[in-house]
Amino acid sequence: MAAGSASQKNPVETDAVIVGAGPCGIFQVFELGLLGIKAHVIDSLPEVGGQCAELYPDKPIYDIPGIPVCTAEELIQRLLEQIEPFDAQFHLGEEVLEVEPQEGGSFKVVTSLGTVFHAKTVFVAGGVGSFQPRKLKVEGADALEERHVHYRVRNPAVFADQRLVVLGGGDSALDWALDLADRAACLTLIHRRPEFRAVPASVEKMRALCDQGKMDYLQGTVDSLITSDAVLEGVVIRDAEGEERQLAADHMLVFYGLAPKLGPIANWGLNINRKTINVDTEKFQTNVPGIFAIGDINHYPGKKKLILSGFHEAALAAFAAKAHIEPGRKVHLQYTTTSPLMHERLGVSDDAG
Repeated sequence: MAAGSASQKNPVETDAVIVGAGPCGIFQVFELGLLGIKAHVIDSLPEVGGQCAELYPDKPIYDIPGIPVCTAEELIQRLLEQIEPFDAQFHLGEEVLEVEPQEGGSFKVVTSLGTVFHAKTVFVAGGVGSFQPRKLKVEGADALEERHVHYRVRNPAVFADQRLVVLGGGDSALDWALDLADRAACLTLIHRRPEFRAVPASVEKMRALCDQGKMDYLQGTVDSLITSDAVLEGVVIRDAEGEERQLAADHMLVFYGLAPKLGPIANWGLNINRKTINVDTEKFQTNVPGIFAIGDINHYPGKKKLILSGFHEAALAAFAAKAHIEPGRKVHLQYTTTSPLMHERLGVSDDAG
């Protein structure tokens, strides 16, 4: 993998630009590579893996064919290993701002860092657009973000022997509360309602830990923060009865969910359907010929938001892209098991060295 940049005078020439470096975007590289199509991958996140690797790297995945169980991070590593023969170029920490059709059916793609691509095809594989965590709307929270107020867990070791307050009632809140309860000096889970969105098994485990005195649960909302010299010292909670309670805290972990935002994608002239992009089910092409959408970002009748479905979409979109790049030329289906050309492209032929 390598990152690159180009000015307006020297655009990157490529067969395909893939917007999104999650599982489906990475697998799109593989399917394109089998057909001899070179790709550049752009993602606004600083690392490969998309939302699942960024937010849930340790969550188990059970429905990938041939892999009984793996974590999101393990899946990303296996996909990256699979695409090594195709030398895809990754441009991370860049957001695609413009996709402008050019004469002849190609596209000018411009990123937030000023990188310019001249691409024959574009693949939108950006999950459900750009996810933004729903922020804690309490005075002073923004100033403490990443130091004392956290919307994701990058390094669990940071919270060892600390006084923790976890906010939320979904899977992320419960998962991290259960994971950190034994490591923290003390941990309190706060949720505004008695009902939880998390799976019942996690709620049962949480209540059991509360009974054992290993963590606390409080129904209520955060009213204000207690700070000293820009350091979090505690939080003021308004409980279900409307009473104020103070909790000592070194860190707050906020899991109020994610707000999907299409961002600049909404301005690319695509047929948008409730923050997703309409595609056909033959090519997974948008209303703009040469622009395809795969994974959770797309919509069609019967759509299922599964990684497995995105892999299928990537395969068919690759064949459609090949036909778009080489109009009038028949695209033959060849099997990786028996095709010498596929073996050569994968680097497993006798002549591959």
